[in-house]
Amino acid sequence: MSTSDRLVEATRELLWERGYVGTSPKAIQQQAGAGQGSMYHHFAGKPDLALAAIRRTAEEMRTTAARSLDGPGSAYERISGYLLRERDVLRGCPVGRLTMDPDIVASDELRAPVDETLAWLRGRLAAIVQEGLDGGEFEGALVPEEIASAVVATVQGGYVLARASGSADAFDAAVRGLLALLAPRTG
Repeated sequence: MSTSDRLVEATRELLWERGYVGTSPKAIQQQAGAGQGSMYHHFAGKPDLALAAIRRTAEEMRTTAARSLDGPGSAYERISGYLLRERDVLRGCPVGRLTMDPDIVASDELRAPVDETLAWLRGRLAAIVQEGLDGGEFEGALVPEEIASAVVATVQGGYVLARASGSADAFDAAVRGLLALLAPRTG
């Protein structure tokens, strides 16, 4: 792995664990095994490095979500696959955690990749719900954008519940509840 990649990966990990303020240049350098000169050779400073780390985290989330959402199966099966995929629930979502960091939220530049990723996810989910409506899989007056927001909110809220209780059971219960509400009607 190149020095710049090691710096970005170290920053990603530290942002997830400690937040922006707790991620010092020295901690990044130590975790990456890189010197100060290397860091400033590749990046203008901490904000520039943080932006690269946030962009990489956002891209990874999109790639992981797309594996479930863009795969084969019915609309319900793809949404279910996304909700039920393996996660480190007690650690939380690396993108969602960034929304709770006041320094990231206060910076338009740092917040932008987070907002874009969550908007992409809601848009992709809304398109899948619309496919389900168009194909007769889902019934009723479902509004695709609202269902997409509910799916994202369930995942993010499930992380919060799990972390608060110290158990993945709360996340799993939230997902099961949403899937029960979305389950296509038979018969």
